[in-house]
Amino acid sequence: MPHLAHQDRTLQATGPQWYVTPGSWITAFYLAVICREKDRITALCHVPLSLLRENDSRFDAYHYDWIDTLQTYWLGGPDLVQKLVAAVDGTDPQTASDPETAGKLMYPPMEMFHRFVRKDHAGFTQALTTALQWHKEYWTEESRMYQAPGLVALAPLAMACIAHDAGIPIEVESEYLPATLLGRNWCGEFPT
Repeated sequence: MPHLAHQDRTLQATGPQWYVTPGSWITAFYLAVICREKDRITALCHVPLSLLRENDSRFDAYHYDWIDTLQTYWLGGPDLVQKLVAAVDGTDPQTASDPETAGKLMYPPMEMFHRFVRKDHAGFTQALTTALQWHKEYWTEESRMYQAPGLVALAPLAMACIAHDAGIPIEVESEYLPATLLGRNWCGEFPT
């Protein structure tokens, strides 16, 4: 039950809506991970992929594969590696509908996650460094440089939070990777 305006409120389910898309699911997942909201992450991981497919055909198959990978990881389901491979393969510039976004924003957290799953700390650090470079390159392009999503590297930050919480030291520092969020300094201070 959500807590709004200092009261617990009951909200009616609305069914499929225009904003229920793979993109909004992925963003919500990253934010929940960064905020360490385990119940929200679990709730998101119970959202059926079929619901996300109902409203929007603008998304490539790799979006659904990536969501499936994250849900499988969080819920401890089978075939994690195969799902991750499918997601990574989908970001291939030859098949992605937007190769730049796929290559610079979607693939990097997949590579970081791959290194995390393999417990490859050095590889994770290199993947994080590369992800931050691509994030900067993508968001400093003239037509995008004043857009809010470029201020924080949300996907790399979320993957770094998962790794940090699993005991992998995060030695990379960047203006795109707020240390306060990474280090859990504000967890639990604000109602969410």
